[in-house]
Amino acid sequence: MKSKAHVIFCCLGIFLGCQKKQVSVPQTDVVSSYMDYSNSKDQFTGGISMVPITTSKGTFKVWTKRIGNNPNIKVLLLHGGPGGTHEAFECFDGYFPNEEIEYIYYDQLDSYYSDKPNDSTLWTIDHFVEEVEQVRKALNLDSSNFYLLGQSWGGILAMEYALKYQDNLKGLIISNMMASIPEYEKYASEVLGPQLPPEVFKEIKELEANNDFSNPRYTELVTNYYYTEHVLRMPLDSWPESINRCFSHLNPSIYIYMQGYSEFGVTGNASLKGWDISDKLKTIKTPTLTIGATYDTMDPKYMEWMANEFPNGRFFLCPNGSHLSQYDDQKTYFKGLISFIVDVDSGLFK
Repeated sequence: MKSKAHVIFCCLGIFLGCQKKQVSVPQTDVVSSYMDYSNSKDQFTGGISMVPITTSKGTFKVWTKRIGNNPNIKVLLLHGGPGGTHEAFECFDGYFPNEEIEYIYYDQLDSYYSDKPNDSTLWTIDHFVEEVEQVRKALNLDSSNFYLLGQSWGGILAMEYALKYQDNLKGLIISNMMASIPEYEKYASEVLGPQLPPEVFKEIKELEANNDFSNPRYTELVTNYYYTEHVLRMPLDSWPESINRCFSHLNPSIYIYMQGYSEFGVTGNASLKGWDISDKLKTIKTPTLTIGATYDTMDPKYMEWMANEFPNGRFFLCPNGSHLSQYDDQKTYFKGLISFIVDVDSGLFK
């Protein structure tokens, strides 16, 4: 039988051991300032800035919202459409904060939270390039920190901005957008369309030939057979709530004016008809990333070619993704995107 002294000694040893383990836990006073808005003008609004934009038709305000602080990395997000919204990028919340990458949501003029002058004379590439430049200045973005990411129509805008203002950029990201509307139309009609069930593609083309785009049957066919294969590869009832909101908030007026009605190209006299800067890519010397996807509405082979045209280009493919590959091939998308940003920031980009 053990003595009381022996039991007390053992208990004391266990107690001291526990005390020792508690003391050995490393202590640190280092606190990240990534989410510290205390010394910022936009603390009151939670990072939101309504940026005044001077145009030929007056001054209007566009909505921006920054997430986080990083003096070396600030990513301005250009949404698609035209007439889409920042909501298509909301999944970035699940990845960028963990890497302490500062990023800025932005609704272009006539989109969602921004002013809506509803003046088609402002719906031009030249206008939107100057709009981005005014946003850049207002938010104090420069070549030491400014990354511009454009997705779909936003990719057109990002490339056009770089052609005029590349000296202001630290990095350029073209997500799911080709540098040529004619090549996009060719890919849609010669490759993607024929992959649809023959009877479906035939009916779609007949409706388009008759300009019967308002026919509910056209929407039904395109949504059920094309969108779920090449826009977002998920059953419609599984689409993220943010994407459903984005579609519901899209401004159809600006979309139709610049893009037209069809999902297989730019229709009628839409202003993006014939847009092509393929021969100008070699003049953009900014470190540039192109993101393609196997099932995208944009030809991934063409996007790889684009990366080789840029003097400092890089390409990566989302093998399971489509046009919204930030959702349907998310892990691959953000791995490649974050790797590019980190490599440029650290001077390791090649």
